[in-house]
Amino acid sequence: MTGVLDVVAGVCLIVGALLSLSAGMALMRFPDLLSRMHAATKPQVLGLLLVLTGCALRLRDAVDITTLLLVAVFSMATAPVAAHMIGRAGYRAGLARKDLLVLDELREADDRR
Repeated sequence: MTGVLDVVAGVCLIVGALLSLSAGMALMRFPDLLSRMHAATKPQVLGLLLVLTGCALRLRDAVDITTLLLVAVFSMATAPVAAHMIGRAGYRAGLARKDLLVLDELREADDRR
């Protein structure tokens, strides 16, 4: 059974590392703030969760798993909030490309003020 868990842990670690790598590459390649913000949060958080899952399957100690769980919870709590605040600030600063937006709900909310 431990051999199967080790293989699953290895797969989780490799896939998580590849997702984190793709998020880093997308930060360099995407054209505007909103695309980069998406790349910085979605695959990065999923990659981190997969790496943490792989580590938890490999370590199998209650103290280590608790620590990894805390890292996952804090990452999932802070990454979306930070991305939201960066996106709003960037939009209001004029750094978002308006031609790439399909629906601009923030403009409508700003117009109502």
